[in-house]
Amino acid sequence: NDKKYIIFYVMYNDQSPAHSQSISATKNPIQVGSNVTLNSQTNVSTGVWMLADMGIIVFISSGNVMIDMDWSDRVTYNPNTSSLTIRSLQVEDSGMYILEAFNLFRANLTLSVQVPISNVTLTARETNLVEFNDTAVLMCSVSKGTSLSYVWMKGSSVVTAGGGVQFSNGGATLTIAMVTRYDKGPFKCNVSNGISHEISAPVHLNISCEFSQDNVSANNGPSNVTMTTMPMMHIHRTGTNITLMCSAESKPEATIQWMFDGMYLNQSGPQLKLERVAESNSGSYTCLFHNTVTSRFASASEMIMVLDPLASVVVNHTGGPAILHKSFTMHCEVVGSVDRIWWWKNDNLIYADNTTDFSMGNKTLTLNPVQKSDNGNYKCQAFNYVSNMTSSPFMVEVNYGPYMPTIMGPNVAKTGDNVTLSCHASSHPPSTYKWFFNGSNVANMSKYYTPPLTKDMSGKYVCEAYNNVTGMNSTAYTMLTVVASMNPAIEGHHYNLTCNVTGPADHVYWMKDGEPLHENSSTVISMHNKTVSFNPLAYTDTGYYKCKAINAVGNMTSPPHMLLVNFGPQKPIIYGPAYAETGSTAVFNCSAKSMPPSNFTWWFNRSEVANTSMLTTGPLYLNMSGEYICMAHNSVTGKNSSNSMMLTVVEAITSVMVQNSTIPINNENFTLTCEVTGPYDKIYWMKDNMYLNMNTSMEKANMSYHIQNNMLHLTPVTLYNDGAYQCVAANKAAHHSSPPYMLLVNYGPLNVKILTPDPIIFGSPVSLKCYADSRPECDFYWFVNNQTVPEITGSELTFTTLQGGYWNYTCKARNPVTNITMYKTKTFTIGHASALIPSQGSLMLMGLFALSAAVLFD
Repeated sequence: NDKKYIIFYVMYNDQSPAHSQSISATKNPIQVGSNVTLNSQTNVSTGVWMLADMGIIVFISSGNVMIDMDWSDRVTYNPNTSSLTIRSLQVEDSGMYILEAFNLFRANLTLSVQVPISNVTLTARETNLVEFNDTAVLMCSVSKGTSLSYVWMKGSSVVTAGGGVQFSNGGATLTIAMVTRYDKGPFKCNVSNGISHEISAPVHLNISCEFSQDNVSANNGPSNVTMTTMPMMHIHRTGTNITLMCSAESKPEATIQWMFDGMYLNQSGPQLKLERVAESNSGSYTCLFHNTVTSRFASASEMIMVLDPLASVVVNHTGGPAILHKSFTMHCEVVGSVDRIWWWKNDNLIYADNTTDFSMGNKTLTLNPVQKSDNGNYKCQAFNYVSNMTSSPFMVEVNYGPYMPTIMGPNVAKTGDNVTLSCHASSHPPSTYKWFFNGSNVANMSKYYTPPLTKDMSGKYVCEAYNNVTGMNSTAYTMLTVVASMNPAIEGHHYNLTCNVTGPADHVYWMKDGEPLHENSSTVISMHNKTVSFNPLAYTDTGYYKCKAINAVGNMTSPPHMLLVNFGPQKPIIYGPAYAETGSTAVFNCSAKSMPPSNFTWWFNRSEVANTSMLTTGPLYLNMSGEYICMAHNSVTGKNSSNSMMLTVVEAITSVMVQNSTIPINNENFTLTCEVTGPYDKIYWMKDNMYLNMNTSMEKANMSYHIQNNMLHLTPVTLYNDGAYQCVAANKAAHHSSPPYMLLVNYGPLNVKILTPDPIIFGSPVSLKCYADSRPECDFYWFVNNQTVPEITGSELTFTTLQGGYWNYTCKARNPVTNITMYKTKTFTIGHASALIPSQGSLMLMGLFALSAAVLFD
């Protein structure tokens, strides 16, 4: 059923916008049993490949591909290029192949699968014939071959129909009525079919002449002049040998003189040999016959073309290296005359597309913009009529990056430790690296090995990656906190701060973040205010602490001490979908409040599936429904915390299409059907990107419709219903919209008019134009004086007013879709009259007989 409705769409959805697109075949025509690839200029996301009159081969919908069972063992579809490869071709695979991208374009190509020709045989019904009496019948046959085309040769000349010469049986039979002495031959038939050709062995006819002894002894000629070139080629390669042979009927035998480009050669006789020819031997060769008795001359000429083979083919490039997202141009440098040039990438023929352009007769290949997939070996192949040559591979390496670096290393370290920070950025060629701390360059490699850490080495460490080919750089940073070489401050544990004072102090005061520190239930100040005890420690105790000592002669404040309370992880928060479709991917993000930041692992079915905060699943299957657990681990506090999320995988909706079963005609009922492949929960409709709401009055929109199941009924359809319709099928995971269906309501004809010129001059041509408001355009027929047979078809009628009287011109306008017909009639009364012609200062009445006409209209 899916196949049937898709075919119906292709047959009737002719209202999609037309774009210039084409299909190309790797070879056409092609030999039976071979493989062929049909290529598209444009990648198709939703559409079909089909063979006309045979049905759909491949159905493409939003990245999903369905291949018809009848073709599945012989067809491969490439979703990256939308190309179709067919293997083991049969003759019945010939026909029109159509690629349709729904509502975008429709392109076709006629593929011809042919059987090679073999065993061409030429036979004559009778070889002994009498001049002016008998008819010659020659028959050409082949044992194998399809799509045959026949060319008949007599000597080196092509036989054409005319006079007594006829072809029949599709060109396989040659008949010559009332043969003459010049029809002796030799005859050959050349059979071809696009992939092969074969020439039969020659057949001669023995034609006897019944004429008097006087005629036999008479001198005649030269006549029936022929020239034969061996080898029989249109263009010859330099260095080869060519033989030209001339013959003529003459009595006595004629002398032969050879000419080249109108100049006589020092060569006579029936044969001219050209050895190791060069391009300078190209030109017109003529053999001139002379009968010294009859004093008659005759000649035969042949144009010889000599061409050098290609000497070298090299791929060069200009404008610097290939850089991602920029333009890159290669040139095919050829020494020699070139007929055509092909380009290859990794031994695959390259076709033009939206990022690949050919110019200068295919000598230049431009990649614009360059993509990563353009990496590969490129070759150009040049052809002329006598040779072809392929360049050595030219390696294109796409340079890109650097992308944003990734930094690996700890976020917290103890004083006295050495830590390693590693930086990596995706780049070609590999980037060079620099590390900066507080604006100073501290390393020039991808890894930074710190010296023993001190507290003032806490802060931002910046890694800069630089690609010297692309000229681009990219940076990232990490924060490193250096804590004292003691047990770390951990939430919920006991922790002390001590103010070390040298000298007598009368009073000691504590401050946190610039404000006085006061005792509370978990913060106790003791030991003459020199010790602050946190029991238990809370993560809100994080901050900068100072102590201030005062005596009678002065005071002193300590440098700030950063107390960083390590805590967590708290219970993770997970963001992600609750439902997803088969074949799609699901992305979950996990975060947890923690100091230092936690490490994360993901678990599904008791197996670890990721060790980062983000989990991206592979293509989903139904058995991948279940509980996904994120666990956060703090390496300082040693604590873990986890949370989970349920994912339900539902069967995907693979295709949504709008179909119609009737032609939309104004004021008739019309139905659109939403065809959905895959289970769905609900369907709703949109027109011109606006929802069709059954609860909203449509009186202002002049629309009358109702929705039933998966059908939208327009009752009736009117011109106000013109627009782009989409149906949306939804399940719990996603909403899938169909491609827009453009509804154009057929109507009319309305308001039929006949437009007439003004003025009408008697004796001059008059054109009447018929107009009708209609979709599609009407067919027009003109009737004169109520005739039953139309005078002419078309919207315009032209006649000349040569005689008076009453004339009725009726226009019939018929809409071929709505089948509605309307008529409009114009009546003319034509008679002679006079005209008033103005002169200087007065009006003079002049009789202009038979020069003007008074015309009256109904």
